[in-house]
Amino acid sequence: MFVGDVVGKPGRQLLAQLLPSLLEKEQLDLVVANGENAAGGLGITPEVAGELFAMGVDVITSGNHLWDKKEVMPFLEKEERLLRPLNWPGDPPGRGSLVLQSRSGVPVAVVCAMGRVFAPVLLDCPFRALAREVDRLRAHTPVILVDFHAEATSEKVAMGWFLDGRVSAVIGTHTHVQTADEAILPGGTAYITDAGMTGPWQSVIGMRTETIVQRFLDQLPSRFEVARGPRQFNAVYLDVDEGSGRARAVRRLFWREDGGVAFPGAV
Repeated sequence: MFVGDVVGKPGRQLLAQLLPSLLEKEQLDLVVANGENAAGGLGITPEVAGELFAMGVDVITSGNHLWDKKEVMPFLEKEERLLRPLNWPGDPPGRGSLVLQSRSGVPVAVVCAMGRVFAPVLLDCPFRALAREVDRLRAHTPVILVDFHAEATSEKVAMGWFLDGRVSAVIGTHTHVQTADEAILPGGTAYITDAGMTGPWQSVIGMRTETIVQRFLDQLPSRFEVARGPRQFNAVYLDVDEGSGRARAVRRLFWREDGGVAFPGAV
């Protein structure tokens, strides 16, 4: 299962509430969550990462907000289960991928990369970086999950087709709005443009609505704060053939705790 961007304390609390039962009910073999917004809505700390690992998350992926908490820098050097974007320029701390054993003993590779369209920094080419890394990882396992953290829908869709047949899944993150285009591409790669968000839904992508709306109105800097109130849980279930690495099924999960819309597969 891939959990959409966990936003602040509300997102962490909801994940802690739901994950134990999902692990048992769905017999989850591996749980990956994007955690770049898990600490106060911007960034992640060693303590928050430890909290996510303790509740059953196996790998934490990230994105451009990974660096927002300075204490994460030395932590990245020693905690291989917290991934930075593979194609971040220069020589940043941490790593962009890892291979680990699932609960049933199957080797699984997880990769994190960022798109360049509308990106806040000059990133290395994600297509070339992922092509090289996927070739390297396939020597270890055919089961490869890619978190592609990107703004532009077109870039995410292009990445799905680019990696089709080479990885098990391409899961888009960053926009915090779950898309309804989950599919298995012809080469056997599961794809969705965005997994969505786990956090307060009466918000603007997890942040207080009045603050964000005012910023659009006056264009002045403002401090973003995580919203309160009813929460939502967004995730994607994947069923992958361990021998070939081809996806057999992909199913999105969308749930709101106040009786809101729930698509098939909701908790």
